[in-house]
Amino acid sequence: MGVYEELVARGLIAQVTDEEEIKELVNSGKAVFYIGFDPTADSLHVGHFMALCLMKRLQMAGNRPIALIGGGTAMVGDPSGRTDMRQMMTAETIQHNVDCFKEQMSRFIDFGEDKAILVNNADWLMDLNYVEVLRDVGAHFSVNRMLTAECYKQRMEKGLSFLEFNYMIMQSYDFYKLYQKYGCNMQFGGDDQWSNMLGGTELIRRKLGKDAYAMTINLLLNSEGKKMGKTQSGAVWLSAEKTSPYDFYQYWRNVDDADVIKCLKMLTFLSLEEIDELAKLEGAEINKAKEILAYEVTKLIHGEEEANKAKTTAQAVFGAGKTDENMPSTDLTYDELGDGIQILDLMLKCQLISSKGEGRRLVQQNGVAVNDEKVKDMFLKITSSDFTDGTLVIKKGKKVYHKVNLM
Repeated sequence: MGVYEELVARGLIAQVTDEEEIKELVNSGKAVFYIGFDPTADSLHVGHFMALCLMKRLQMAGNRPIALIGGGTAMVGDPSGRTDMRQMMTAETIQHNVDCFKEQMSRFIDFGEDKAILVNNADWLMDLNYVEVLRDVGAHFSVNRMLTAECYKQRMEKGLSFLEFNYMIMQSYDFYKLYQKYGCNMQFGGDDQWSNMLGGTELIRRKLGKDAYAMTINLLLNSEGKKMGKTQSGAVWLSAEKTSPYDFYQYWRNVDDADVIKCLKMLTFLSLEEIDELAKLEGAEINKAKEILAYEVTKLIHGEEEANKAKTTAQAVFGAGKTDENMPSTDLTYDELGDGIQILDLMLKCQLISSKGEGRRLVQQNGVAVNDEKVKDMFLKITSSDFTDGTLVIKKGKKVYHKVNLM
């Protein structure tokens, strides 16, 4: 089975421009391809993870990836999948985010000599002359066709700014520049980028008379059709400072039964034969597949040591209800405790809830426990007597445990 056929079998491929040509390039290791990442935050998140996995798979097959960080396009903002305009960022914020992306990608992709390339489109977009862009690039784009693109439809309802309207042209120009400079013959991206990617292949054909190709990968959706990688507290980040390895492990450990095999296929490097065996598990045994998923994905992002710690902690907490040194924790000083601290204030401090209103609802639904005792009173006061050897454990819902250390 070639790498292209494996991508199909894993459910990764959504749309392609020229399947036979793409299959030949990819399977023979002759693809020089790029994937773009706009630095809208200071960390990559789960939504980027599948693209990184694709890059790694294709690199392992001898193809050469180009990771393009959108330091220039981030100045405009991608309207794809948006009903509102993205918040404008300063040049300093964008550069900080670019630096964070570079560090994270380098842990995942081999940027050794002739292995992969890391580029920033600010290097060419920021110096463009407006009139030259209108004449040399804009002349090749039909406004009528652009307005039918899926990436603009949602924004059209509330008003598409001229700033955002230029995003497709900028992304197309990226592909054109990468083709010229690095021989980049292929662009991969999320399925919501299809129109932008076609713009790039068309610009290369019109300007250079050459063929270039595009392939989109399926978005990571759960069985309800919603994007995965979100929790009540926000995105699941690849940065250990923003989402701890334990919380990252727990996210994948707690995916729905209906999603675990799909995630194993898309996000791990286990063989399809191994995954097919796991797909035979039923009932409570499905938890074994979830544990393997959580471990494999955490190992890819945070390394084997952190994956082992997260697994050990989860087994200790959920298996025997014990605490573990790697369990998420918050330090509470004696001054902060005083003669007692209300449970909702303590949960806010531990970032287990975003508001007291959320905390009250949890208590009313029997969703909070302290040291395995259900909290019935939302005004419950926690005192030093509730701590054993300087610790207590708050349980939120069925799966979130948090240790409080009295210092």
